[in-house]
Order: sequence, then structure tokens, then C-alpha cells
Amino acid sequence: MKIVIVGGVAGGMAAAARLRRLDETAEIVVLEQGPYVSYATCGLPFYLSGEISDREDLLVQTPAKLRQRFAIDVRTNHRVTAVDPAQHTVTVVSQGQEQVEAYDRLILAPGAVPIVPELAGLAAAKNVWVLRNIPDLDQIMAQLNATAAQRVTLVGGGFVGLEMAEALRQRGLTVTLVEQHQHLLPPLDEEMAAGIQRTLAAHDVRVITGHAVQGFRHAGRTLVLDDETELQTDLTLLTVGVRPATDFLASSGIRLGDHGGIVVDDYYQTSAADVYAVGDAILVKQQLTGQNALISLASPANRQGRQVADNVAGHPRRNRGSIGTAIVRVFEQTAAMTGLNEADLRNQGVPFRAVHVREDNHASYFPGSQSLLLKLLFAPDSGEIYGAQGVGPSGVDKRIDVLATAIKGHLTVADLPELELSYAPPFGSAKDPVNLLGYAALNVVEGFSDNIQWSALKENEVAGRQLIDVRNPDELAQGYFPDSRNIPLDQLRDRLGELDPKQAYIVSCQSGHRSYVAERILKQQGFDVVNLDGGFSLYHTVRPDELLYD
Repeated sequence: MKIVIVGGVAGGMAAAARLRRLDETAEIVVLEQGPYVSYATCGLPFYLSGEISDREDLLVQTPAKLRQRFAIDVRTNHRVTAVDPAQHTVTVVSQGQEQVEAYDRLILAPGAVPIVPELAGLAAAKNVWVLRNIPDLDQIMAQLNATAAQRVTLVGGGFVGLEMAEALRQRGLTVTLVEQHQHLLPPLDEEMAAGIQRTLAAHDVRVITGHAVQGFRHAGRTLVLDDETELQTDLTLLTVGVRPATDFLASSGIRLGDHGGIVVDDYYQTSAADVYAVGDAILVKQQLTGQNALISLASPANRQGRQVADNVAGHPRRNRGSIGTAIVRVFEQTAAMTGLNEADLRNQGVPFRAVHVREDNHASYFPGSQSLLLKLLFAPDSGEIYGAQGVGPSGVDKRIDVLATAIKGHLTVADLPELELSYAPPFGSAKDPVNLLGYAALNVVEGFSDNIQWSALKENEVAGRQLIDVRNPDELAQGYFPDSRNIPLDQLRDRLGELDPKQAYIVSCQSGHRSYVAERILKQQGFDVVNLDGGFSLYHTVRPDELLYD
């Protein structure tokens, strides 16, 4: 059997290596349009920053090594321009010559290409680049080394844009980041992304949100925003996202869906017989919604490559879907997410609740503890976990990994307190932040707590609720809510007579812990009260200008 694989890197090479382990007799041909078939795409920004000093470290495997170890025929600089499923052939161009390659089974793993918006003046720009592969990296490095570039503009504030902002700032360049959404990292909710934006500002990265790029002038050295603001730039990198690299399938008859993504079934079979597809180019099932989605991440692509090899070799392996788990380092901070965010849930019309906890990454009494913020989104009745997000300098990765595993394993918020996570003072706490997320969410599901989110504070006050701040008086020096009343938690029982039983209240503290205790005290005395989830610290992160300071 002859198996042709279009595309290398994650999905394609995972499929090729697995196929060889399953079938020593198969003829395996990999057609890669670029000069490198196996490299660390996710490592490119870190070479740009200098953290990865040797370019060769980015190259995972070479065609010669793959041929020697796996007997795989890897052909670089071979671009597939057409697929004919009826004839079981692909058309390939290499060194200007066109040829036809036959197959018994075809695996499409062409990946994705950067989105390049149609912008005025872009065609004449000499200093605008994208970063997707090694040749892109080489071109950017050549321009940085050959010119006196000092001002760099990044268009797009997603995960790659933030990695690039850090990398270029570490090179000593002046960096401006432009994001058309109202906040950076759109996969995160606004309050979770706010701390990352402050971190960028602390490292002298200029951040412009809520504005799109309109075009370029002066051969790309002037970038124009949609409000006619002009930014002078020596180098511009477009990091606005990617789309499936499926243009070559236009005449194939293979079914394509949203944004050109290849439609596959649960076993990676396309609409054409004997043609399979994996990786960034396919539409996958979002496990939580059951709907088609584009999830361009390395881990799912590697998993899909292995699974499609099993299917081609006659060992059925079902794709269970993906939930989209991602992480990024931004200087000393980490931001990570898994599953759905608030915008996703609202767009789907799915009722949900949320809780935030701010805890130390390990036992607070052990030296070096640092605070992290976690958010959990869940079903208000069943406690099904929809998504989680985390921000902090340390320990975010392992908490989000635990929560991603919980989602994949169909656990609910009631299961999170039951998780037995490793504990010793240098590594965690006896009650891990994940356990505490579960306790907080379970209180909401079981009716022990009624919380409101930071974004609902004003509407609740307009509706007549009065805010009681149960922090200690010395904490008010950090700032306080307008029209709030301060009754420290430890005095609350003795001062119940100062409260009106007919008045509805909101209780708040620094993080939401003490105010939950206040909520329980007041509820059991018959008061109508809700807890401000995340408390003062969360509101201060996202809306500092709306608070008062003495």
C-alpha cells in the first residue's frame, strides 16, 4: 500500500512515524512544500528573543534521518497544487517541474497559513512580515540584523502576538501592539486578560486596543489605524491569526466548511474515498458544544496524526474532539485557558455561572509563594465544567492542566474538591486552588452562595442593592468602591442592627473569601444578599478608574 502525506511538521510527521511502526511494508511518501519537514513552530519566537540561541535546535528531524530510521520518503520543496480523488493522484510542483503522484491512501496535513488582511498600501510595504515557519524567521532576522530597526509594531494581540511582543522587547526594541478587540488575548475573558495588559505596560510595551489597522503608507514605514492615528514603524509583524491552507483543494470536490476547513468524520475521513485529513487544516468537534471548530494547536495535531495512522492501518481510532487548551508566557506572567469562555457560552445561548479564586501557588508560609488568579465557568444546575482560565507568575500551568483533564474526563465541580493533588509546602497547598475552585462553585450550585460578577456590579447597585465592604479599615487605603459602606467582617455580627432587613445588599472583600463568610452570616439572619465574586482585587485589576482613592 502506498500512502502519500501532504504536509509534515506536527500532524503529517506524527502520522508518518506511526504508520511505519504499524506497517513495515507500506510505501510512505511525505510531500512538504517548504525546505523543512519537522521543526518546532512554537519555538520560533524564542529564537527571535535569543532564549534559543542555536537555530539548529529548532529542527527536530531531517529527511535523511527520517529515511534512515523509518524508511520514509520525505520530499521537501514539493508543493501539492491539486488532488484528484477519482484518479487517486496528486499534482506536485518541485523546482518548476510538475509531476503526478499516485496513492492508495492520502492523508492531508497541510496545516494553516497566516491571515494577511487586505490593507491599503500593503503590497508596497517592504517591512511587513508574518512568522509561521523557518524561512519566515530567517527573513525577519535578516532584516533585524541588516537594518537599524528600533520600532516594531505587532498587529494582533493573541497568543503569538504576545510571545512576539516579549521576544522583541527582550531584544531592546520599542514595541507597539495593536489589537482590534477591546482587550488582549480574546480567548480569555476581559478581567483575566487585564492583568496581562498591565504587565506589558510595565515592560514598556505600548498597547492599543479597540482599533484595527486600516493600511500602510511610505512603503510600510507608517501604519494607519481606523481612527487615522499614524504609527511610525521600522518593522511590522502580522499576528492576526491563521486559516486552513486548503486553497489547493478548490477543484478536488473534497468538502470544505467554515474558513476553508476540511470536513472530516470521527475517523478523519474526508468526503472523498481513501482521503483523510488532520491538523490545523481540519474542522474538529468542539467537545463541549459538539459544533465544528478550528483549533490550531500542536498537541491536538500530534494526537490526530497518530490516530489517523491507526485508522489508515486498519485499527479504528475515534477522534473524541478537542476543547482548546492554550498557554502563553508574558514576561513574568503566565496566562492559560481551556474549554469555553464567557463569549462562547453567550453565543451558544448556554446558561452558566462563574467563580474566581485568588490563591498562592504553594503554601503561603513557605518562602517564594506567589498569588495566582483562577476562573471557572460551569453549568448552574449540573455543575458541568465548561471552561477555566488562569493568570499568575507561577503554578498556572499545572492548575489549568488539571482542569483540562477534568473537562476531558467529564468531571463536575463536585469532583474538584475530591481530587487528591500532590502536596508539600514547596509545591502546593493542602487545599489546592483547584480544590478551592470546586468548593466555591459547589456553593453556588447547591445554593449556599449567590454571587455576581464584576461586570454586574453597577446594574445591581442601580437596581437598589447597597454594597458592604467587609475589609478592615487599613485595607481601604488601596482604594474603595463609591457609595460603599465599610463594616469589617469581624464586627459584622455585632453591627447587624445597623442594617435594614428590607434593604438588598452586596458584600465584598479583597478576594471574595471573607465576603462569602459575610454572605452566610447575613443570609442566615434573613437578609437578601449576594457576594461580589473576586472582590475588590479583581475589580481593581479590570476597572481601576472606577474606584476611589484617598
